[in-house]
Amino acid sequence: MKAEKNIVLVRRHSLVTRLTHWINAACLGVLLLSGLQIFNAWPNLYWGQYGADGDHAFLSIGALRGNGAPRGVLRLGDAAIPTTGVLGVSKLGGDTVERAFPAWLTLPSFQDLAEGRRWHFFFAWCFVANGAAYLLYHLFSGHLWRDLVPTRRELAPAHLWHEIVAHARLRFPQGEQARHYNVLQKLSYLGVVALLLPLMVLTGLTMSPGMNAVAPFLLDLFGGRQSARAIHFITASLVVLFVLVHLAMVLLSGVWNNLRSMITGRYAIRESDIHHD
Repeated sequence: MKAEKNIVLVRRHSLVTRLTHWINAACLGVLLLSGLQIFNAWPNLYWGQYGADGDHAFLSIGALRGNGAPRGVLRLGDAAIPTTGVLGVSKLGGDTVERAFPAWLTLPSFQDLAEGRRWHFFFAWCFVANGAAYLLYHLFSGHLWRDLVPTRRELAPAHLWHEIVAHARLRFPQGEQARHYNVLQKLSYLGVVALLLPLMVLTGLTMSPGMNAVAPFLLDLFGGRQSARAIHFITASLVVLFVLVHLAMVLLSGVWNNLRSMITGRYAIRESDIHHD
């Protein structure tokens, strides 16, 4: 099927890949908003089994009170970074209140830890089930190794450097090469799938008292519930960063073509660039 002269639509993504992609996107959105709601209940991060108070946190988001309205501040170790208008304080009903993340970034928008936990836990299990379906399908179909695991040639320093320079210059793969992930995509997706997401799930389970009774070794593995909470926050932040970079690459390399490939499975390339066996 031709979209225009010398342009053909080729198959790029399977139905399972497309469905799990959009379910993941929805789950991650709800998990982010509800997770920030949960964080707002105690906006401090610690290392170790127990968190004493905000003075011993390695990261905290709050407000400084003095003359006038409260001012937002992000504390990272001994550093205090002013964040008024972004973090630490929010407008609520015309009043300025102390709140780590603003209402428009949390689910629900009002402060309700129990409701935030319900949203978070439900969509966390949806996310895990969807991820398991994705991995099982791609593992048994053989796509997992072809799509995510780089070849020895792709990992060669010269090839890696070539890809880094090309991306820095916003020169994206064209034609036949655009049908497959490049080595930078493979490494980033593999890092998320094999490292960040498992860490996020395991640290989330570690924070559950019920799971501590079933699998107490998780507390030892992550050095305590507070360390698990900190790692959970950090890995979730890195996943958000990955999504932002992913969206930027989609915008820069062709919004409609990338969006169509993830909706219909078809990707447009030049007919002359197709390699025929």
